[in-house]
Amino acid sequence: MRGACASRAPKESLMPRSSRSTSEVLRLLRPFLPWIALSVVSGICAGAATVALLATINQVLNRPGGLAGGLLLTFVALCATALAGRAVSDICTNLVGQRLVAQVRKGLAEKIMAAPIDALERYRTHRLMPVLTQDVDMISDVAFVLASSLIAMSIALGCLAYLAILSPLLFGMLVVALAVGVTIQVVAQSRGVAGFWQARDQEEALHKAYRSISEGAKELRMHRARRGRILRDQIGRTVDTIQSVNRRAINTYVLATAFGSALFFLLIALILGWAAFRTMEPVVLSGFVLVLLFLKGPMDQIAGALPNVGRAKVALQRIADLSARFASSEPHLQLDTAPGEVRLDQGLELRGVRYAFDAPEGAQAFEIGPIDLKLDKGELVFIVGDNGSGKTTLIKLLLGLYVPQQGEVLHDGQPVTDLTRDDYRQLFTTVFSDFYLFEDLVPGREDGQAALPRAALPEVALPYLQRLEIAHKVSVHDGSFSTVDLSTGQRKRLALVHAYLEGRPVLVFDEWAADQDPSFRHLFYTELLPELRGKGHLLVVISHDDRYFHLADRVVHMQAGKISSDTGRAAQSVRPLTPAGALAGS
Repeated sequence: MRGACASRAPKESLMPRSSRSTSEVLRLLRPFLPWIALSVVSGICAGAATVALLATINQVLNRPGGLAGGLLLTFVALCATALAGRAVSDICTNLVGQRLVAQVRKGLAEKIMAAPIDALERYRTHRLMPVLTQDVDMISDVAFVLASSLIAMSIALGCLAYLAILSPLLFGMLVVALAVGVTIQVVAQSRGVAGFWQARDQEEALHKAYRSISEGAKELRMHRARRGRILRDQIGRTVDTIQSVNRRAINTYVLATAFGSALFFLLIALILGWAAFRTMEPVVLSGFVLVLLFLKGPMDQIAGALPNVGRAKVALQRIADLSARFASSEPHLQLDTAPGEVRLDQGLELRGVRYAFDAPEGAQAFEIGPIDLKLDKGELVFIVGDNGSGKTTLIKLLLGLYVPQQGEVLHDGQPVTDLTRDDYRQLFTTVFSDFYLFEDLVPGREDGQAALPRAALPEVALPYLQRLEIAHKVSVHDGSFSTVDLSTGQRKRLALVHAYLEGRPVLVFDEWAADQDPSFRHLFYTELLPELRGKGHLLVVISHDDRYFHLADRVVHMQAGKISSDTGRAAQSVRPLTPAGALAGS
């Protein structure tokens, strides 16, 4: 099982990060190549028509009769072509931008949902959220300026071609001056992009600080020194750094643009001075002056778009890097498959299972295993041990969230493979210590029965809410809880309602009772767990409540990543759990 996963990782690591990002960018743009090509062709046509209009105007200025005869029709036709080309190019670019953003958002969501759990755990939330929000929005914003920048570039190239036809000598002087200007722009752009990268890295630190003041608001109220240090050193300093770096980067672009603008007027002065000493045809002189004055607009537009394009380049590479990190999705993860009935007839088994975490440099890696553990249907099993002994890792291996690096997991005696792992996970309902509570309810199938309709959920969920003593705060409307804005202990009770309604064969609780008051903790261990076991569920409970260990059929002790002991007792008979009977009482 581990072989397939291990064989993919070296190939990714052999490819440089920049190459992965570039290939990912090309992959993102490939579906839109026809629209991009149409936008380019339309923009070129609009630019060519604009240049032809300039040539027509220059011709009219140097001949008697003005816009008479065919020139008037030519002028109208060129105006229509320029207008149509610009409109088509803008529409195509807008379409590509919006569809690209939609594709990126959906694609990233799918990759995150399909990424291996250990990869997601290594990629912190404060790094993930800026990519999903800020970077994606930056691409959408830049999409609106790409078409106009493309048309401006086409106009600039067309103008240069027209000037080359008017006077090769003056055009040569112009090329030398533009080479100087372009070199300065390239240097400015490289420095600006470097600044944008530095600012983008600081955005992750800022997002991390924002999470600290949001999630740790209560603690910060109680600690003035820490509150001031976070506000001053983490948020204030980071914001100032972002502001300073962005200001310097944009100022670099602005100064380069100002130099480019001055360069155009210097060129016009040079041409006028050249004409004072040498004979020059009026059409050539007026053509150069007219085109250079007009060319300043498109060149300024291109230069003005460079900062946003630079930011979009950073954003797109960040998105590509995130996409590349999660490119090795879980094989055979069934995102679009309708849920079916998964049964547990005998039990589950871990056989020779090992798993080791990647350790930071200089640190010792934590390894769990070898683990041999068999769990039978209808058992109540406690997993106990000191903090850091490997209990949660053991649970994640049992749930199929981690893939064993050695050994295998068996379901009713059959090994769980890549092909069947997603089906295997549907056996479990879990409440982790760091659980996430979903508002919507998704009732499952139990004992071959059909899933409950949404309309019946309020009535079915009410006895559970009453038994868990939260019916006075929470109800079910339109298939969802009316609120989840509750204390941690009450939220865990709502998570238990999810477990009841899903009706899956195996229920796993990671320190569920840790946030409950003593009376409800007693109820959980002495009534709720035995009732669920009486219905035939396999129950796996991580617990430190040694006062209730005697209620378990088995107690599995973990120590330093291994099972140190596995003690058991005869199963007790318990009354079944029924919403109308046992659950309705207190």
